[in-house]
Amino acid sequence: MRKPGRPKRYSEEFRREAVRLAQEGEQTLAAITAGLGISRPTLREWIRAAAAVAAKPVSARGQVLSLEEENRQLRRENERLREEREILKKAAAFFAKESK
Repeated sequence: MRKPGRPKRYSEEFRREAVRLAQEGEQTLAAITAGLGISRPTLREWIRAAAAVAAKPVSARGQVLSLEEENRQLRRENERLREEREILKKAAAFFAKESK
């Protein structure tokens, strides 16, 4: 049994479901919190936390990237895109020359 004065612990799945219900917008926050038995400030905090996590860059494997990791990844992608652009420029010049 929970000791008085200690916050109740909710599972991550419960939190995600509460946030999903709030984001759908079909019910008011008051209706959602009453139905789930949680307070409005608690739900607002969960929504804020979910938004913060969603805003962080994520790797292909679903891991949150540090700024250095994200920077390295973006540099590699930028280099690959530059190479692809050069290849396309050469191909366009080749085909333009052939069509004359």
